[in-house]
Amino acid sequence: MSEAHVKALSFITFILLGFLIKKKFTSKDETNGLKKIILLLALPATIFIALLQINLNTELLILPVIALVFNGFLYLITPLLLHVIGITDTATKNTAKLLLPSLAPGLSCFPFILEFLGPQYLGKAAMADLGNKFFVLFVLYIIAVSWYYKNQTSKSEPISTKLKALGKVMLLEPVNIFICIALIFVFSGIHMANLPLFIQDNLTRLSGIMTPLVLLFIGLAVVIKKKQIAQIFSLLMLKNGVTLLIIGCLITVAPIFDSKDILLILVFGLSACSFWPFAHISSIATKEIDAPTHKSTFNVDFALSILALSLPLSVLLILSIFTAGNTFTKAPNILIFGCIILSLGLIVPAFNILKKGKTLNASFSKLANTLVKNR
Repeated sequence: MSEAHVKALSFITFILLGFLIKKKFTSKDETNGLKKIILLLALPATIFIALLQINLNTELLILPVIALVFNGFLYLITPLLLHVIGITDTATKNTAKLLLPSLAPGLSCFPFILEFLGPQYLGKAAMADLGNKFFVLFVLYIIAVSWYYKNQTSKSEPISTKLKALGKVMLLEPVNIFICIALIFVFSGIHMANLPLFIQDNLTRLSGIMTPLVLLFIGLAVVIKKKQIAQIFSLLMLKNGVTLLIIGCLITVAPIFDSKDILLILVFGLSACSFWPFAHISSIATKEIDAPTHKSTFNVDFALSILALSLPLSVLLILSIFTAGNTFTKAPNILIFGCIILSLGLIVPAFNILKKGKTLNASFSKLANTLVKNR
């Protein structure tokens, strides 16, 4: 058994353990407490160590821009995916358009990047995530508020105050603070070995708990609701399939020779949907609490279902890629995998079309029989 398979089995075991002890976590606050430990302590320490260990150059500064462009691409293709699935309800469409372009690499791919690719590539992923965070926190919020004002008849209120608050959140988020400090250190020629030993020891210990905690959290957070599961599964698979095809085409034409860079691009692009758009949705939902259902800008239940299915599905795809060794470092294999994932996403729409066709044929047959009887 290869090292990759051993790691994958170990990760799956941790996820299953999280799922098995789920009943012991009686409230949502307990699960959120674990999530806060990850996001406020373990993840910042891990990224800080990773950035101090890489050879930083100005080329890495393009990574946030690339991630931002990728977010924009996902936003533009989402309406097409919704059309394929057959989602027509405005609130549901708005919800999907806000969630699908967002990425949450911190919980879905960072632990696996660290374990399979190493700290240098985790540092690259953390740099790219800065662009994603800007898109998720600011761009999607502006879009959400514009839809809200367009949907409601009430007078528009200035959003500058809220944007300032979001800016403060982004700047004061522990992960971003650690990234900024690490970048200052690296540009100043300060690396991990230059720090006092007790700081090195504390950071290393915090970093060591990240992967087990994230895997346990994934097991605890898994919520499978039968309602809309087929529709959401198709939507997420279509998104991931298109992502794989685009990356496959990019690798075909671009001179990317490092196999680890290719794997990094793949797993980052397959990250789960972010929680932040749901925070925007919830904020707007509280303003519409007295509004009739048909006037709602977003569908909160649909958003929760997307988040619930997105994380385990993303982890499954990422582990599949890493455990396959160098299989997915070649463009043809990525394109084939993308086509397979895309095909899985098209099963439900195809079934619905066939179902509608049978219903239509039955209606025509009934009408024909009625006409014959009337004669």
